[in-house]
Amino acid sequence: MTSACDSLPAPVAPTAERLVTGRFGQLLLMVFGSGLSMYLLTSVVPLYLAAHGSGGVGAGLSTGAMMLSAVAAELAVPKLLARIGYRATLGLGLVLLGAPALVLLTTSALPLVLAVCVVRGAGLAILVVGAVALVAELTPAHRRGEGLGVYGLAVGLPAVLGLPLGVYLIEVIGYGGLFVLAAVASLAGLVTLPAIPGRVTDVEEQHVNVLGGLRGSGLLMPTFVFAAVTVAAGISVTFLPLAVAGDNHSLVAAALLVQAATAPAARWIAGRYGDRVGPARLLAPALVLAALGAAALVFVGSPIAILAGSALFGTGFGAAQNLTLATMYDRVPRSRYNQVSALWNLAYDGGWGIGAIAFGAVVAGTGYPLAFALTATVVALAIVPAIRATR
Repeated sequence: MTSACDSLPAPVAPTAERLVTGRFGQLLLMVFGSGLSMYLLTSVVPLYLAAHGSGGVGAGLSTGAMMLSAVAAELAVPKLLARIGYRATLGLGLVLLGAPALVLLTTSALPLVLAVCVVRGAGLAILVVGAVALVAELTPAHRRGEGLGVYGLAVGLPAVLGLPLGVYLIEVIGYGGLFVLAAVASLAGLVTLPAIPGRVTDVEEQHVNVLGGLRGSGLLMPTFVFAAVTVAAGISVTFLPLAVAGDNHSLVAAALLVQAATAPAARWIAGRYGDRVGPARLLAPALVLAALGAAALVFVGSPIAILAGSALFGTGFGAAQNLTLATMYDRVPRSRYNQVSALWNLAYDGGWGIGAIAFGAVVAGTGYPLAFALTATVVALAIVPAIRATR
């Protein structure tokens, strides 16, 4: 005879909440392709301009034009998301980032190249703001740091491949082949759009004023701290190929590979540990690593210093990416996720662009070692507010 207890169902072990869902996976594929489109040309366009007589000033302007265009566009992306939703907004970004690369097949004139950079910058802004906000929507709050770390891997892998590969492929398929490859990498992301949600948060609840309500929000410190780190990031990627003596493309490619590989790994690890101890507590150590890495580039004639500096900076930069963004999301309600995404990307692209333009102007009078030393000082100064925020 079977007892009542025997008829009860066996207890079911709790299952872990799935982090990478189908929609999240499709978003990661889109992010990978668009990131590859960006990074293939990040160091190549400055070399392309320098090879056609535009020099270091033209190289700095190309990076600056793209990033400052992204800054301007990022102010409008939250409103665009509220009006037409994630799917249409991200599709527009893919087209603006990919299609203009084909124009470079026809010209090397500085004004036209800068115009291409401006349009691509707007596409980049749409993609990064929309994608980062959607990641926060699609991941559970208690695993947000890890979710942002997974997103960081999807963003970082194109940098690992694209930064060194772009420089290497100049000798293999030429500039024209690279421009076509960059266009295809972004436009291929259009096939993922059916899986992207139209809207997640109600339009009425979305905070679309990027610069509104910042006083007392706790967002300004991580924004300015991250901007200081991205100044150095834009400088290293744009000017390291020009600073290394001779045509030592293999050393430059190796350094860019090291920096690009360490950044996403550090971004993921920082996300996992940040979920446990709080992201703000890890921010100052990340900045110390970034400052040491930037300072190592003072010894621009030493391959060991360049490679070690790239590893240190990549680690600190990657960790700072996750920690600043997670800190900002922790300090606002869900209705302000779009604002946080736009503000953080403003710091990213604004620091990257301003750093490239300023460095291009300074290096002509100081030389590379002193200019790199000034860059490291900017990063080191950001350690102070990070420590104060922890206390």
